[in-house]
Amino acid sequence: MSKQVVVSDLYGDGAPPPVTFSGGAQGEWRIEWITAVRGTGLPPADRLHINEGDPPSEPADTAWSLRGVTGNLRYTNEGERLALLPAQPPLRRANASRAALIPVRKSNRWWNLAQDERRAIFEERSNHISTGLKYVPAVARRLHHCRDLGEPFDFLTWFEYAPEDERGFDELVNRLRATEEWAYVDREVDIRLAREA
Repeated sequence: MSKQVVVSDLYGDGAPPPVTFSGGAQGEWRIEWITAVRGTGLPPADRLHINEGDPPSEPADTAWSLRGVTGNLRYTNEGERLALLPAQPPLRRANASRAALIPVRKSNRWWNLAQDERRAIFEERSNHISTGLKYVPAVARRLHHCRDLGEPFDFLTWFEYAPEDERGFDELVNRLRATEEWAYVDREVDIRLAREA
C-alpha cells in the first residue's frame, strides 16, 4: 500500500489540484489501445475519465487510476521557458480529437544522479525540449508529476492533437524513445484515445 501524501504538504497553499485519470467503462475519451512499451502495462479499459480536483471522483467501474499534479518546470532554463510558453497551445481545442496518455517511471539509477547530471542527459544530450518544440503548436501537452505522491509512475504526460497530426505525434514519441534519456525508463505505457463528437 503506497503512502498517501497531501498535495498541499508538497506544494504549499494554492497548489494545483491533482488530476486523476481513470480507465474503465465511462469517460469522455474512448480508449483505442493500451500498449506496454517497457515493463508491465495496465489492465484493459474502454473509456478514460479525467477528474481535476481533490478528492478524486472515480466511476464505480474503474479498472485503474493514475494521479498526478502539475508543477514547476524542473529541467527548463529561462530561454527554453520563454520559447515554450508562447508556443504551447491550450488543451481542449475543438479540432484536437485525438489524445495520448503516457505514464513513465524512471529507474533508481536516474534518480540517484545529481540534478545537473539529469539536466545534461535530458536536454544537452537528449534534446527533449528542443525536439518537443518542433511539434508545437500541432501537439498540446501537459505534464503531471506523481513520484512524490506514492504513485506507480513518476510522470503522466497528456497530449492532444488533431487526427491529421497523429503521424507527427508518433514521430515525436519515437524520437524521444531513441534518446539516452529513455535508457533510464524502466516502465512506460502508451494509451491512445479518441474523443467522440
